[in-house]
Amino acid sequence: MAGFLAEFKKFAVKGNMIDLAVGVVIGAAFNKIVDVLVKQIITPPLGYLTAGIELANLQWVIRAPTVGEDGEVIDPGVIIGYGLFLEAMIDFLIVAFTLFVIIRFINSLREKAEDPGNVTVPTPKDIQLLTDIRDEMRRMNAPENRAPTTPRS
Repeated sequence: MAGFLAEFKKFAVKGNMIDLAVGVVIGAAFNKIVDVLVKQIITPPLGYLTAGIELANLQWVIRAPTVGEDGEVIDPGVIIGYGLFLEAMIDFLIVAFTLFVIIRFINSLREKAEDPGNVTVPTPKDIQLLTDIRDEMRRMNAPENRAPTTPRS
């Protein structure tokens, strides 16, 4: 049991676990921002353009609800509310597009960092070391640096 706890502690303290936790917290906060953006900024103008119909209230009534004389609902009917689904789709598209832009930016930075000819971004030390080894091997294997071979008789 002690080995299991030690292994879990080693896993939990690793940088990847902490990075994941930070990513989840930032993602949740970003989701709230996108939710407010869609509900308070994007959908009101859409409602204005559609004669005041609020996007979240869009629904398809297959069978109308039956209401008694006292206002009590006798039969709830069959209603498909697709407005909230549309809002969720807009949320998803905004989040997906934002992640695409961020990942594309990170990949472009990575490509610049891995390019040994690009001096604007410092090359990581491990890549620089491998580049130096490759260049030295090419220099050593160049025809002018090879030791002359003597034919054996």
